[in-house]
Amino acid sequence: MLHTHPYPPFFPKNVTKLIVGTLPPPRFTLGTLKPGDVDFCYGSISGLLWKVLDRIFELNLQFETTAVAIQQRKDFLTSRGIGICDIVHSCQRTKIDASDLGMQDIQLRDVIGYIRQYPMVDTLLFTGGNSKNGPEYLFRKHLQTYDIPLTVVSDTIPRIHQFTVDTRVVQTVSLTAPSGAANRSIGSLPAYKALKQQDPAFNTMDFRVLQYRPFF
Repeated sequence: MLHTHPYPPFFPKNVTKLIVGTLPPPRFTLGTLKPGDVDFCYGSISGLLWKVLDRIFELNLQFETTAVAIQQRKDFLTSRGIGICDIVHSCQRTKIDASDLGMQDIQLRDVIGYIRQYPMVDTLLFTGGNSKNGPEYLFRKHLQTYDIPLTVVSDTIPRIHQFTVDTRVVQTVSLTAPSGAANRSIGSLPAYKALKQQDPAFNTMDFRVLQYRPFF
C-alpha cells in the first residue's frame, strides 16, 4: 500500500521552530478516523504530542473530529511561531500500521529547501530519535544529499545537534517520541527512575512534559 502524508507542511509567517516527525497513522490518509481523532498533524487520539502541549500551555484543547479542534491547534502554533514539517512525503507499507520500521521505499520531503524559504527557522524538534526510520535517522539521510554535516551539541537525552544552512546555524532536538510505544524506553532511563523514586506518582506523561517544556 502507498501511504502518502495527508497534510501539507504548516508554516506560520513568523515560524522559528519546526516539529519534524514521519507520518500519521494510515487511517489519516485513508480518511477513516477514530472517534477523538483530530483531522490535523499529530491528531491521533492515541498520540501524546497535543496532550503534552495542552498540559504545558493550558490550552484547553478539544480532542474531537471538528473544525474547532483543528483551528485551536493552528492558532496555538501561529501564536508561538511553530511550524510542522514532517520529513516523509510517502512510503510503501506491506502491513497497515503506524510503525516507522514498516516504512519502505521512503520518499522524503525537502526539509532543507523549506528551511531556506523561511529565514527565521533556527530549531527542529524531532518527535523521535535516531532509531531506524525515526525522524532524526531520516533527516541525517536527507542532510547527506546536501553534503551537510550534523554535529553533536549535547549527547544526553534529549540529544541536541546542529547544522549550518548557508550561514544559518540550526539546532535539532530529538525529543522522546510522543507515542505509547516509547513509554518502555522512558521507563528504562536513569533520569526517569530517579524522578519516579522521588515521587511514586510520577509517570511517563509527566516526564515528557518536563522534557518538552524548555524547547516549546
